[in-house]
Amino acid sequence: MAKATKKQALGRGLSALLKDPENDIKSVSDKNADQVIGNVVELDVNSIEVNPFQPRSNFNDEALEELASSIRELGIIQPITVRKLDFNKFQLVSGERRFRASKLVGLETIPAYIRIANDQESLEMALVENIQRQDLDPIEIALSYQRLIDEIEITQEKLSDRVGKKRSTITNYLRLLKLDPIIQTGMRDGFISMGHGRALINIDKKKDQIAIYEKVVSEGLSVRATEQLVKNRKEPQNAGSENKKSTHNIPEFVSDSLDSLKERLATKIDITASKNGKGKIVIPFHSEEDFKRIKKLLTGE
Repeated sequence: MAKATKKQALGRGLSALLKDPENDIKSVSDKNADQVIGNVVELDVNSIEVNPFQPRSNFNDEALEELASSIRELGIIQPITVRKLDFNKFQLVSGERRFRASKLVGLETIPAYIRIANDQESLEMALVENIQRQDLDPIEIALSYQRLIDEIEITQEKLSDRVGKKRSTITNYLRLLKLDPIIQTGMRDGFISMGHGRALINIDKKKDQIAIYEKVVSEGLSVRATEQLVKNRKEPQNAGSENKKSTHNIPEFVSDSLDSLKERLATKIDITASKNGKGKIVIPFHSEEDFKRIKKLLTGE
């Protein structure tokens, strides 16, 4: 307890140092900079502005209230990180959820690591640090990668080294940005997963993407079923011709319903029928999950 009290007192002492105009620190070479830069300092909440480079755009109100309740009981466990802008003026680099929750609680000061960085460095720090978080949605991560590539002019290979991810992983995230905005929003809101999105990317036309997306959401299709649905949609026309050849003896009442059955079940089906109208339908499945999906479509259970 004594150690924690000493650390807090030190932070308040450094805070007073930052408020002294004669000790305004603007670079790492300034007097007393070594006492402040990289250390935890208690800063006035009103002296901190939010980061315009923040990659997170969604802040769940309920989650913020829960964090605020935790801060009310336990205080700030992990300090935020800020960069110094001007005399007693700072900008968030990371920790905006903690910052917002602290304001909800009504805290007047907040512990912060202080750094000195230019706009580009601040952007990179904010993006790289936030990418490492587990609670960003796939689109937020994809947008962060794209901003690093565009605004810092970094290649995917160098970005891979910087964030510690395989280049293929980065490429898969970036491809999500090719999806229709409606689908991107659905992914951000949790209606579909990144796996669903990666399957839908293989459909070129946005209207077809949306049609399959709506089917996936309304029927709760798995990623595997979505992949099969996309595969069926992308089958070349000549494949359709082959199907017609193989089913030219099938009664018209069957052939007229064949395409709708395939689309409904999101899988290929085989139908054999005689001229008198008798026949059978074979529905293949690829896993236990796929079987349960088809069963639910057929029986409603």
